[in-house]
Amino acid sequence: MTAPTAFRERLYVPWWGWPLPLAAAVLLAAEIHMGFQGVRSWLPYAVTVPLALLLLWRLGSLKVEVAGGELRVGQAHVPLALLGEVEVFDAKTKRKAMGPHLDPMAFVAHRGWIGPMVKVALEDPADPTPYWQFSVRSPEKLVAALRAEGGGGGDPPGEGRAPAGR
Repeated sequence: MTAPTAFRERLYVPWWGWPLPLAAAVLLAAEIHMGFQGVRSWLPYAVTVPLALLLLWRLGSLKVEVAGGELRVGQAHVPLALLGEVEVFDAKTKRKAMGPHLDPMAFVAHRGWIGPMVKVALEDPADPTPYWQFSVRSPEKLVAALRAEGGGGGDPPGEGRAPAGR
């Protein structure tokens, strides 16, 4: 039996992110098509277009989930008992958090097409990672799920501050 899921969100690529890579794949295939005849003329389409689709699908495969006493971001997971302060960054404050204030040891899962970002401090002395910082579309729901499951505290949604120093 699986534990109930308090929060789940898939960070898929929106519809407006698909046309340009697909057009580039078709143009690349057309460029190769013009120089060859027979099988080699259509083979680039059979390779580049599915490759572009696979790339876009993989970019959108990241899931953020709170379930079973753990926070999961992609393949990474951490027990909720080891979580500390939670900060929420909007699209404007995210720039500083991802730029000059980013700790190089932090776990980052950023998707540029998603505005909000959440930073969750880790309170595990055995782990050198100071915090997790990741994109999420519904930061209020994630913070509420973390609080309900007993992990994380800190700033209310929308009140994020960039860390001092660095």
